[in-house]
Amino acid sequence: MGPQALATIADVGTAASPRFDRAAFLTAATDGLDALSIMERVRHIAAALHPALPTDYRAALEVIEAMAPQLTHGFQAVAVTEYVARYGLDDFDRSMEALARLTRFGTAEFAIRPYLAQDADRALATMARWSGHDDEHVRRLASEGARPRLPWATRVPALKADPTRAAHILEVLKADPSLYVRKSVANHLNDIAKDRPDWLLTRLAYWPNDNPHTAWIIRHALRTLIKQGEPRALALIGVGHGAAVIVRDFTVEPAVVRLGERIAITATIASDSAANQPLVVDYRVHYARAGGKSAAKVFKWKTFDLAGGDTAALRISQVIRDFSTRRHYPGRHDVDLIINGQTMATSEFELSAD
Repeated sequence: MGPQALATIADVGTAASPRFDRAAFLTAATDGLDALSIMERVRHIAAALHPALPTDYRAALEVIEAMAPQLTHGFQAVAVTEYVARYGLDDFDRSMEALARLTRFGTAEFAIRPYLAQDADRALATMARWSGHDDEHVRRLASEGARPRLPWATRVPALKADPTRAAHILEVLKADPSLYVRKSVANHLNDIAKDRPDWLLTRLAYWPNDNPHTAWIIRHALRTLIKQGEPRALALIGVGHGAAVIVRDFTVEPAVVRLGERIAITATIASDSAANQPLVVDYRVHYARAGGKSAAKVFKWKTFDLAGGDTAALRISQVIRDFSTRRHYPGRHDVDLIINGQTMATSEFELSAD
């Protein structure tokens, strides 16, 4: 979203309408852009479109809709939908329908949040209609736009108070043929799991998991609860709590690493049963924190069936590096092996201060 992106938007606007003021847009969009994060840039560009477009909102919306199909970079098109978020609230229904058309070119999941905040009932009623739309992008918007914990998006008070407000939409989409839509439904349900796990487990228990599309959604919607070893979540994907296995080896190597280096985690798991067993294998790292404390994070490893009397050798690696959401501290890091929700073995590595 740098100078080239701004030039593209300006070119597209000029081609879409003689009423688009290219110079006004570039002046406003360039000012202060460099210091902004990606989503701040999206909002900044939306604001810069305002002086470049007709003052009448409906006329401006016509230009916006003409521009959108020509903006091939996702965040350029998202900036266009953000214009509707900022300036269209007084024309609620027209703007909502515009977002349904614009989402095909750059997701309107962020732009729809102010409409949900202003009138959740009205917005959700429109989104419920979208759940039966022929276009997968519009159906996805019905789910994604109403996610309680949508990343990078503003929180919606009504969804924060009751994260299940869009449950009727998810019911319609629970066997959607589009993987694009199913991923959104699963992520939406996983958001709910963090605040209302009992509600989610009760709801999904009634969903028909003999449908492969629904079964896929259920498995991915339960991922947070499965990592937590929740027995009901494991049962919903056909896995018992715990397993009849013997861990013959569980190691983390090397024993001492520096920031930026890689650890390798290996495990040898032997069946202690004559019957086949579905296994969900995860590992949990207890990250050292300041003051001698630790913070645990569970990572997915592998889900598979272990034949009776058989042995499985697993290996996975991970680079120990800082992220914006996680800073590493020197010290001992315990690592747990989790099988079907139960901790079966523990190892460790040391993060060197050097």
